[in-house]
Amino acid sequence: MRHHLRKAREVYAEGGVLETARSAIRYLPVELNNAVFRLQHGSGTHVMDEDWDNLFILDACRFDMFTEYVDLEGILKPRISLGSSSEEFMERNFAGATFHDTVYINANPYIAKLGLDNGTFHAVINCLDAWDDNLETVPPGPVVEAARDAISEFPDKRIIVHFMQPHAPFIGDAGREIGGGGWTMDRDIDSSASIWERGRANDVSDEAIWKGYVENLELVIDELRPLLSEVDGKSVVTSDHGNLVGERLSPIPTRKKYGHPYGVHTEELVKIPWFVVNDGRRRDINEDPPVEQGTVSEETVTEHLEALGYK
Repeated sequence: MRHHLRKAREVYAEGGVLETARSAIRYLPVELNNAVFRLQHGSGTHVMDEDWDNLFILDACRFDMFTEYVDLEGILKPRISLGSSSEEFMERNFAGATFHDTVYINANPYIAKLGLDNGTFHAVINCLDAWDDNLETVPPGPVVEAARDAISEFPDKRIIVHFMQPHAPFIGDAGREIGGGGWTMDRDIDSSASIWERGRANDVSDEAIWKGYVENLELVIDELRPLLSEVDGKSVVTSDHGNLVGERLSPIPTRKKYGHPYGVHTEELVKIPWFVVNDGRRRDINEDPPVEQGTVSEETVTEHLEALGYK
């Protein structure tokens, strides 16, 4: 709701009452589709209310792609996310609350953008300093290493590890061939345009996008797999949201959609994996005041969000 009000104020400031009314009318079919979706699937999962010691978030991982391409050992169930974007997911799960029994190892700039790195958790370990300028994202390897260090340093805390993959830009061989929001083999292509913008423009096929998307998932799973076998406690692998890759919204039909717009609730966007790995050795979890830590500059956050396709 806060996001929509903020957007409405921006539209009003730029275009006045008439443009605000037009924007509201354009968004009405989305809200009607959302209402039907909530009737069918419920309101969603508050992740902090669930039973886990370690929560591994694969950013933008759809349930169907996890089901088809991930071969970890555990129990997989579908859940409904509270958000169709990282911003909405974080606002609705974490904003306005405190979780001082939890340490958040983070590669997503929205934690800092929303001010969730200042007192919300016992500690936030930002991995944004591991940003790769060529890939224009934080690759999964440094996140795994930061998670290992945090698990050792905070043995009595719940641990959230938030990877950026499979979120674009796509960093595997096939993904870098097509570019889109990151590095590209073809210097004639505007690499600043996100892969979703290029999909909407029919500049790249849905099949090529899906191939790069799946490749990103496989890369992060390869890094996560050994960590899952090392950590004590009940681990859950999940996602914050998915992506549309050329699907149309329903029951009120739309043109083909791409990416993960805020506040659009459909299966491709908010049906997420909830994959439980339980080795039987639970940790004793304690709550303590937040530790002092540095914050990420607003300029750095803005630059990283733009590189990830958020304008």
